[in-house]
Amino acid sequence: MEPNQFRRVKEASYLTADKVWSYRTILRYFYLQHERMREFLLPEEIYAHLKEQPGFDLYTEEDLHQDLAQLVNWNNLNARQETGRSRSIEEFKKKRFRYQSTPYTIEFERMLEHMEKGGEAFGGSLEKKEFERLYSALATIETMLERSEFPPADECYQLWNDVFTYFRSIGKNTSDYMAHLNSEEAEERMQTEAFLVFKNQFTTYLRDFIVGLQQTASKIQDLLATIDTADLNPLIQQVMIHQKQVPRFEDVGLDEEALIHEQIEKWHGMCTWFLGNVHGESELEMLQERTNEQIRRITRVVQRLGERHHYFRSRKKDYLHLARWFEAVPDVHSAHELSSVVFGVFHTRHLLSDHIPTDDIYTDVWDEAPIDHETKPHVRTYREKTRPGAIVDKTKEKEDVLAAHLKQKKLEQETLEAYMSGDEIKLKDLPQIEAHVRKMLLAWIGKAMTAKDHTFKTEHGREVQVVVDETEQIKLKAEDGDMLMPAVTFRFLDQKVSEKS
Repeated sequence: MEPNQFRRVKEASYLTADKVWSYRTILRYFYLQHERMREFLLPEEIYAHLKEQPGFDLYTEEDLHQDLAQLVNWNNLNARQETGRSRSIEEFKKKRFRYQSTPYTIEFERMLEHMEKGGEAFGGSLEKKEFERLYSALATIETMLERSEFPPADECYQLWNDVFTYFRSIGKNTSDYMAHLNSEEAEERMQTEAFLVFKNQFTTYLRDFIVGLQQTASKIQDLLATIDTADLNPLIQQVMIHQKQVPRFEDVGLDEEALIHEQIEKWHGMCTWFLGNVHGESELEMLQERTNEQIRRITRVVQRLGERHHYFRSRKKDYLHLARWFEAVPDVHSAHELSSVVFGVFHTRHLLSDHIPTDDIYTDVWDEAPIDHETKPHVRTYREKTRPGAIVDKTKEKEDVLAAHLKQKKLEQETLEAYMSGDEIKLKDLPQIEAHVRKMLLAWIGKAMTAKDHTFKTEHGREVQVVVDETEQIKLKAEDGDMLMPAVTFRFLDQKVSEKS
């Protein structure tokens, strides 16, 4: 870390000073002239500009010289004495200066101008073309690396710069637009009836972006996954050669290794944005999820607005139309039939039961068996009748169940050892096996797949590793049928350990 990296930024003092109205007017004029490639300004020109601005009627030349001196003290301006144009000894003694704005000041004013144009709302957009441009630039880099043929240094620098320009544009525009959709102002506008006019435009815009993103982002992910960072060194070296060719006084003594490391870290940052890392999912997946969530959100807002609009809509015409229907009915019986269709059944009774005879939701009521329901009195003194029960000794039944279980496990272990070949069981070498053995082997595979090293312990304490050969298909024969599956080998690791010892 640089010792002065987090120093106090004295150049920003003019933004919060007492005379900010004059300091900012002066430096904004310097910024506008800088954009027109006029670097040095004389006090007379600055004073003439200030007198044209509102609020500077009482502003004097002495005030201007004091403000310029203060801005020079804050490193916002550089002063250079003008000696060649002195028309008198008095002008020479006054040390006429011409002033130039510093880089800090230019960047401050450029940022402020951008923020003033954008207002207090977030901007941004969802541009699928940016992903296409980024993919095109990355594909060009991949072609260079495969052929080991690199264009001149200036073209390599331009290509490298285009990649990260597109990437920064994607990150900035998408994050700003999502912040705009989640802002309080957007939330308020979504609650108005006028939003219904733009709902189709919003949903179409977001849906087109999702479609374009899915078509291009997967290609970028595959491309980034195939490019090794070490293969980028020749291209980065060309970028460094171009940077050295640009004459700058401040470049003397720059650490080339630090610059190369910075470019590699920028590449790693882009890969993490698209591919993610061990700490979490990629920003691309989060962008897709947030965009889909915005579509669902807009759909919910439109649905609520429609329901509210329908709630307040007058139904006078509907009632008059129904009245004409009833008027045209020939008799009361037909009127009752029409009423049952329009208004439903009057005075219905609902019976509630906590009995659930079946879990099948498609079973009809008349297909179920009748049930008995006991109605309990709704009085506080009612208590259910209970009968005292005796404690029955079931020790014998428990011992029988345990013995049967142990016998079954012993039988499984003996059967399994019969199929072992050394310290392995290869499914492709097995004859027709019992159904319970097939179930146990498949259960072992399921347990092993949940572990990273595909290793687990059996109920008998044996440590087993499962090796799956996806390239070979076998037929596992059992009493209850044959099963087509990959070739699987069970290796008993504890037996290997005991043999070594």
